[in-house]
Amino acid sequence: GGGRGGGPGRRAVPPGSDAQRGARGPRPQSGWDWPAGGFPAPSRSLARTSWGVSCLPSGFAPEARARGPGAPGGCRRGEAALRTAAMRLRKACLLVLLLALAQLLVAASAGGPDEDSSNKEDAIEDEEEEEEEEEEEDDDDLEVKEENGVLVLNDVNFDNFVADKDTVLLEFYAPWCGHCKQFAPEYEKIASALKENDPPIPVAKIDATSESALAGRFGVSGYPTIKILKKGQAVDYEGSRTQEEIVAKVKEVSQPNWTPPPEVTLVLTKENFDEVVDGADIILVEFYAPWCGHCKKLAPEYEKAAKELSKRSPPIPLAKVDATAETDLAKRFDVSGYPTLKIFRKGKPFDYNGPREKYGIVDYMIEQSGPPSKKITSLKQVQEFLKDGDDVIIIGVFKAESDAAYQQYQDAANNLREDYKFHHTFSTEIAKFLKVSWGKLVVMQPEKFQSKYEPRSHVMDILGSTEGSAIKDHVLKHTLPLVGHRKTSNDAKRYTRRPLVVVYYSVDFSFDYRAATQFWRNKVLEVAKDFPEYTFAVADEDDFASEVKDLGLSESGEDVNAAILDEGGRKFAMEPDDFDSDTLREFVRAFKKGKLKPVVKSQPVPKNNKGPVKVVVGKTFDSIVMDPKKDVLIEFYAPWCGHCKQLEPEYTALGKKYKNHKNLVIAKMDATANDITNDRYKVEGFPTIYFAPSGDKKNPIKFEDGNRDLEHLSKFVEEHATKLSRTREDL
Repeated sequence: GGGRGGGPGRRAVPPGSDAQRGARGPRPQSGWDWPAGGFPAPSRSLARTSWGVSCLPSGFAPEARARGPGAPGGCRRGEAALRTAAMRLRKACLLVLLLALAQLLVAASAGGPDEDSSNKEDAIEDEEEEEEEEEEEDDDDLEVKEENGVLVLNDVNFDNFVADKDTVLLEFYAPWCGHCKQFAPEYEKIASALKENDPPIPVAKIDATSESALAGRFGVSGYPTIKILKKGQAVDYEGSRTQEEIVAKVKEVSQPNWTPPPEVTLVLTKENFDEVVDGADIILVEFYAPWCGHCKKLAPEYEKAAKELSKRSPPIPLAKVDATAETDLAKRFDVSGYPTLKIFRKGKPFDYNGPREKYGIVDYMIEQSGPPSKKITSLKQVQEFLKDGDDVIIIGVFKAESDAAYQQYQDAANNLREDYKFHHTFSTEIAKFLKVSWGKLVVMQPEKFQSKYEPRSHVMDILGSTEGSAIKDHVLKHTLPLVGHRKTSNDAKRYTRRPLVVVYYSVDFSFDYRAATQFWRNKVLEVAKDFPEYTFAVADEDDFASEVKDLGLSESGEDVNAAILDEGGRKFAMEPDDFDSDTLREFVRAFKKGKLKPVVKSQPVPKNNKGPVKVVVGKTFDSIVMDPKKDVLIEFYAPWCGHCKQLEPEYTALGKKYKNHKNLVIAKMDATANDITNDRYKVEGFPTIYFAPSGDKKNPIKFEDGNRDLEHLSKFVEEHATKLSRTREDL
């Protein structure tokens, strides 16, 4: 390779060398003039110095040898010759010395300013070459490649390419997606057809699995996703994936006078809210913030659902409210986060807990638009609930729809329909089977959950004057059997009450394994009847494998294990032993007396924790976050989370900003590797940030602002800090 700062083949040469001088022009003069005809004659005095004599040939002395005894006159001529030779020899030695001095001067001169200049020239050349290389790399990154007529766009070249394009057809795909592979030949035909358009319309594809920034920007959640970009604005394509339909739609959008159709989603303000909402049998309303990332992601799905539901008969309207502008409406309906969705029935609000994509919203709202309670007409239906059911059975028994009690029941059912399935009947046969009269609410369990320790059913009288809250309380009180079946599908809705005693084993209520399952469940029942203040359940050890592992029971060697999940997120594991009613009873008693130590999943406690952001682990959560004397801002993150990685430099800057405030702690915790030992700090996504004020740790304040930068984080801290303001006053 070439030397530094030179082109190919250039070599680095030592300063002052002939090669370097040759490369830099003629050698500089030393101050001596060199005659063409030889050297100037030295002076006589110079020839007579001791230095001159020592330069004579060996065996000669200027006086004695020139004039020996009896030397003839010819000897004088010989003496003159010798003198001449000696003088020439002296002259030669002197010139050698002077030449050496001149050489040293030249070398010193070459190593001075000329060398510095050369080094500067080399550095400039290096910088120019690096800039050229960077420009070439940038050009390479912005280059748009083509595959079978389809342009390939990525996170780097996308904006540069579409900047001056009126219309662009985009396909977001995944390399492994079967539908994408089937669509590929058709898409290439589309590219060919649109290339012939006047003017040509570019057709591009984007690998959404590698170009994650673009996929996130355009809300891509499935493959293939087709969008038409019109003057930089994305238009969703919702037709069939055929050349004919797609080409026709793209040409339509590319017309100069084309404008997007108006939104189907209604826009509500304080001026029209009550009129629209009160007049609708059912309407879904989204409270959003324009800057909210989750709201932006929901927006296209919400609009698609609105279009779909508008086609129904009768239509189900969807609406939205800018909660940052309509603050009175947001406050009226307790909107504290974005997006918040609520279902209104004749103006009465109900929480929306359904999906947040088009088809999920559509299906959920269709189900919600029906009556909250389904009518039962035959006794066989009730018998099937009892035989094969897996959840609480709720049946209202009424004489007719005109019964005032029936309407009260319907209103109460609307409030609970998110979590329960309600039924009603006007059948005399069913009333007789249930052993009740008209105007009764019956709550009972499937046969597999019934036991000798609890009644077969729980009955409540419903009158026209009965409060809906009383109906709700009756259902909630008897939702669970004495020992129920905790599953991943019902855990969040049925088993939130604490303390919860869980017994883990191979739970299977199918015909072949029901006897073995009930054998162990019966042992739990014998204990549960003595502790009515606690909730008891059995759970399949495979369904809750990670929970069992966190409890330290996955390697216990026992077929049956038990644990208690307490308030505040604390967990207690029963020491591995042969399981029976007595060992479980002793475990529960020890818990009740406070003799058990909780199990905490935790990374090692950091040895050095003096950075601007304190690291919290499971074992230090209580001592740092729950410290009653300090305000604490705590970020719960996941190592793999992209948003968390983006937040890190801002959060570190925040820690540095407040590092000298002794009563304020900026902290973070890997929520995937550590237990959060207080259930008031709920983490449902990453990053999640809470402010834990001193003196009120049980009421943390969640950071809801979508702008997670230093400015907004600082504002949040200073709004809620209890100690910071005092420090400033002191200063």
